[in-house]
Amino acid sequence: MKNFSKETEPPIERKSLVKAFAASLSGTSLEWYDFAVYGACAALVFGHLFFPDGDSLAGTLKAFGTYAVGYISRPLGGIFFGRLGDIVGRKKVLVWTLLLIGIATFIIGLLPTFASVGYLAPILLVLLRFAQGVGVGGEWGGAVLLSSEFSKPEQRGFWASAAQVGPPLGNLMANGVLAILAFFLTTAQFNDWGWRIAFLLSALLVVFGLWVRFSLEETPVFKKLEEKNERSNAPVSEVFKYESRALFGGILARIGPDVLYACFTVFVLAYATQYLGMPRSDAIASVTIASGIQVLFIPFSGWLSDRIERRVIYAVGAVLATIWTFVFFYMMEEPTFVRLFIGVTGALICHSLMYGPQAALIAEQFSARLRYTGSSLAYTFAGIVGGAIAPLLLAWFISFDKSGFAICLYIGIACVLTLIGLAMTRKSHES
Repeated sequence: MKNFSKETEPPIERKSLVKAFAASLSGTSLEWYDFAVYGACAALVFGHLFFPDGDSLAGTLKAFGTYAVGYISRPLGGIFFGRLGDIVGRKKVLVWTLLLIGIATFIIGLLPTFASVGYLAPILLVLLRFAQGVGVGGEWGGAVLLSSEFSKPEQRGFWASAAQVGPPLGNLMANGVLAILAFFLTTAQFNDWGWRIAFLLSALLVVFGLWVRFSLEETPVFKKLEEKNERSNAPVSEVFKYESRALFGGILARIGPDVLYACFTVFVLAYATQYLGMPRSDAIASVTIASGIQVLFIPFSGWLSDRIERRVIYAVGAVLATIWTFVFFYMMEEPTFVRLFIGVTGALICHSLMYGPQAALIAEQFSARLRYTGSSLAYTFAGIVGGAIAPLLLAWFISFDKSGFAICLYIGIACVLTLIGLAMTRKSHES
């Protein structure tokens, strides 16, 4: 097997590192703002707006089905944009992915509903969701490399966590916008047109993200690959040929946190409102506040993984997540806002212990010349078996098991797969 793991680290300028952190954060925040808005609307309104059939559960399942499309299309983006990222550079590709995600999201805010154009409405929604997923498939791997390749190896956990802060920050912004809309609008107004505002506001994030990325230089690591003419001409095939263990280890490591996050940021909205009868405002507020706490906890977990071996921090999060899910459903036997908030917050802290070190851990598994492709493929393939089907399975499980025991087992199995993936990865700082 060829060994491309070692490379001399170019000198790093602090200003460039901070800009890279901002560029990484802005893109993934937009990505997850879009996904969080869609996930919330899928749980709350899309069922009857785009998939009406008189059955609220069936409508929600269909809406979550289009949520899954955004994950299923990710590998196409990972393959296409990941390959380009290892050939033409990280910066150029990340401009393209940001535009694709932002434009697709903005257009969703303009879509006619089923009542206006019939079946054309869900078809257009699925196509735009597919486009979102393609863009996201190429976004994460590059965003991770922007910050990690500008940082020193011994600080990679903290700086690479910029890409990981994007999900809770995007979720915080999305649910904050939805909470404001829910406060000022009646339910009828929100269902009629208010939800569109959340999608249209994504244009502001796109403009900011493009401004940051256009002002950023290419990463020092990719510049060095160009200077030495060491770029790969076939990165996808080389990843499978030379670095397949790293790829499958990264895929498995991501499944647990993907399922956990889908449960406690997307599914929990439908669970609290439809099955527990709680107010929509309580459900959104719980996820919003918990996401705000997670914005701080993820970089802390990344920083901690620079001092304690990343796989240890990650494994502790997986074990605690399994235990906490049982605690959550036990608490929700008597549903209150305080219990819901504590339950969601505890779950997202467990998620942070896995998610904070994740970017650096996965990037470190691949050689520099294959790192964009390898990281993107690990991210996107895990999304199919993790985040894509999770809301569908969670909604199905709760339909026949109101106790939540089946969901607890599901998350436990996902976390066991994560532990197996961690065992396949190599120690931090080895590349």
